[in-house]
Amino acid sequence: MAEDNITRIDTNGKEIILIGTAHVSKKSADQVKEIIEAEKPDSVCIELDEQRYQSIMDRQSWKNMDIFKVIKEKKAPLLLMNLLISSFQKRMAKQFGVNPGEEMVQGIKSSKEIGAGLVLADRNIQTTFARIWHKIGFWGKLKLLFMVFYSIFDNQEISEEEMEKMKSQDMLNALLNDFTASFPKLKIPLIDERDQYLAQKIKDAPGKKVVAVLGAAHVPGITEEIKKEHDLEALCLVPAKSKTIKIIPWLIPLLILMIIGYTLYTNPSAGMQQTMSWVLWNGSFSTLGAALAFGHPLTMLTAFIMAPLTSLNPLMAAGWFAGIVQAYIRRPSVEDFENLATDVYSLKGFWNNRVTRILLIVALTNLGSTLGTVIGGADVVRLFLENL
Repeated sequence: MAEDNITRIDTNGKEIILIGTAHVSKKSADQVKEIIEAEKPDSVCIELDEQRYQSIMDRQSWKNMDIFKVIKEKKAPLLLMNLLISSFQKRMAKQFGVNPGEEMVQGIKSSKEIGAGLVLADRNIQTTFARIWHKIGFWGKLKLLFMVFYSIFDNQEISEEEMEKMKSQDMLNALLNDFTASFPKLKIPLIDERDQYLAQKIKDAPGKKVVAVLGAAHVPGITEEIKKEHDLEALCLVPAKSKTIKIIPWLIPLLILMIIGYTLYTNPSAGMQQTMSWVLWNGSFSTLGAALAFGHPLTMLTAFIMAPLTSLNPLMAAGWFAGIVQAYIRRPSVEDFENLATDVYSLKGFWNNRVTRILLIVALTNLGSTLGTVIGGADVVRLFLENL
């Protein structure tokens, strides 16, 4: 029996066997099958949460997506990020002739074949993203999106040697590796906290013998963390914004409105100039975002009209309105959902598919609106100071 990438731990009378895998390696899938059949554990833990489990077991689930619901529930950025990561994973899997997550699927199959319990051991991916998002500011978010796009649409093929190196990382870690080098604090929610969560779930798995199928990046951390007790509820909390952070998004629009109102009262001409500046900067950058995503002309018009208004209300975003208009005008077909799996391989496919185009419109329109707010707000203040 191959013992490469296998770590055995005895703790509190329980035997735990960790299998460190590469998520697009056929060899890893074969090894998972071999170990589970030979060891016949009471439980098999896999590095998936419920959402990713459903996605990997039902690869046609995209067909049932309600794009309007995604936008209204403010989940478009998360879905876009999931698709981008899926694209990166599938590109590598296609190059090496395996299905993404094949070793996880094998773990699920093998657990059923021997009658072992199945434990979904990873933290909810939305929680992980939320805790990552909380750690970075606006420019950090912008850099993250750029690096993810660059990593995905870089056409350079991955060598066998590089693939073997990826056994020291999981898919999310591999994609964000350069970013965590720039933002060391992200290692905490991305790797350290998940090591703690996985370790506790594995330790709590039923039975005296447990096999865990994991991205190899987590094995060293889990080996240490499994000796400790961890609070799973605390690890799943999304940090609440402080009262100051909650108030600022309302104070800035209020300040802009007060400045424009005062200027209109004391110098109507300058006040009109401020108003036009606010509208043009917000509307133009928001429209540019929609245009970069190849939005319909009415979508771009919606972005232009809504951006100056939504920028004054933190509860709304121009991208949501633009995305909904695009979805009504260019409603995704069944074929668009069916082709998602292949369209995300390429930049052209990503922009041409109506589903991903809507998500891009939401993201880029909101980004443009944010830039427009910063520049437009600065210009309003400049005009105010000039006319004191």
